[in-house]
Amino acid sequence: MTQMAQGAAGTTAAQPIAKRKGFRGLAKLARNRGALVGAGIVILFALLAIFAPLLATHDPFATAFTSIRKPPSAEFWLGTDEIGRDIYSRLLYGARASLMAGVVSVAIALAIGVPLGLISGYFGGLVDGAISRVIEALLAIPSLILAIALAATLGPSLVNAMLAIGIAATPIFVRLTRGQVLAVKTEDYVEGAHAIGLPHGLIILRYILPNILPPVVVQATITVATAIIAEASLSFLGLGQQPPNPSWGSMLNTAKNFMTQAPWMSIFPGGAIFLVVLGFNLFGDGLRDALDPRDS
Repeated sequence: MTQMAQGAAGTTAAQPIAKRKGFRGLAKLARNRGALVGAGIVILFALLAIFAPLLATHDPFATAFTSIRKPPSAEFWLGTDEIGRDIYSRLLYGARASLMAGVVSVAIALAIGVPLGLISGYFGGLVDGAISRVIEALLAIPSLILAIALAATLGPSLVNAMLAIGIAATPIFVRLTRGQVLAVKTEDYVEGAHAIGLPHGLIILRYILPNILPPVVVQATITVATAIIAEASLSFLGLGQQPPNPSWGSMLNTAKNFMTQAPWMSIFPGGAIFLVVLGFNLFGDGLRDALDPRDS
């Protein structure tokens, strides 16, 4: 009876501690200049993507053969492409494809990887062995190569590219979640929950999942940047967003043929990819520092 009471006390005490750590982490994140710069870059591009119809100065699909490969000017802020389309307007609409691909791909990876990691780490045994062997086989293949193979099999489209990138990123989250569960399930508050007879599902959802979320969130933030690069790579290869819909990767694919005649065609899409990826990486690094359990 005493053991059950101690277990109950341990489980109820776990949540206030997690909340206090969360508040300290937010305060530390707010003092991290790099994280704030990264968050600002991400928010800026998100707003540009959301309000693209209002901010665009031209129709991103409209061609003008009298304005082919025009340099940046008052009329065309970032110049025009090989068939006279406004690069600035296409960049804004391309941000939608890139950001959506990054977020949706990681959401797919989380939806598959976290439950598998929870099951594998919590129950162990044959289930853990079977899941681990499959994940190890997938990790033996570079994620971008796996995404290219899946996208080529599914067919060229933005939806299939997001699905391929999400599946390719899943093993990272399975392994990370499994490792965190193995560390957390031996804690006193989890043992106490077992002692008072709580069902496995409740223990996982109430006591294990909340305590493994910080590293998973950090990994998800950084993986968004990787997914954006992967989407640009697939679009560059013709396996992602299909013309005439704008995508930063497909814009670079076209621009490679005009590197000397029209360098702005490659500079601006490449710069946009660089800035967004930098923003997510800076924000992810700030989150990692803020949520570091060793720095209480």
